[in-house]
Amino acid sequence: MPVIGPSLPFAATQTRQRGPYLSVCGALVMAMGLSACNEASLRVDAIAREGAKGVVTETIATRFPQVPKQLITPFTDCIIDNADANEVRVFAKSAVIGVDDTTVATVRAILARPETVRCVSQNSLGMAGSFG
Repeated sequence: MPVIGPSLPFAATQTRQRGPYLSVCGALVMAMGLSACNEASLRVDAIAREGAKGVVTETIATRFPQVPKQLITPFTDCIIDNADANEVRVFAKSAVIGVDDTTVATVRAILARPETVRCVSQNSLGMAGSFG
């Protein structure tokens, strides 16, 4: 009796050959999905940071009187740029409940970082002559 279709050894070979192909395709699809996820996370982070600027500006203006008015924006930008995700969450919470001691402590901690000090120094150099 003739066998119609591939024999069992041939079918097993086909499955083995397709296996790595399917694994590569699966990995590629997962990587693309993670990439899209990462892009969405970056967008959400950017939106959160933009929203946090108002809180940081208010905190600097009301709780850090030693910062000249002309430097509030450079300070705010440097603080936001150097804040991590947890700190941005503190600012987002403060946008809802108001500036509190946690907000002030978070701003102070970010301002103490060398990267933030460097950023403030670089961004305020051109404004040094405008005090007065």
